[in-house]
Amino acid sequence: MSDLGRYLIIAGASIAVAGVILVVAGKIPWLGRLPGDIYYKSERVTVYMPLATCLVVSLVLSLLFYVLRR
Repeated sequence: MSDLGRYLIIAGASIAVAGVILVVAGKIPWLGRLPGDIYYKSERVTVYMPLATCLVVSLVLSLLFYVLRR
């Protein structure tokens, strides 16, 4: 049973961290509007592909996990 409790604590902490990231991400003005992001809008269709934003977020998370692992 202690393993289940540990997993629940980890899941809860992960959800809390994700919530904080979502709140803070809305306050970063350049996030989602980088030069490599593709945005197309017509009368009926809007397409948004945040390619550069995904690369930047992936790089930052990879560096963070690399530093935390050491």
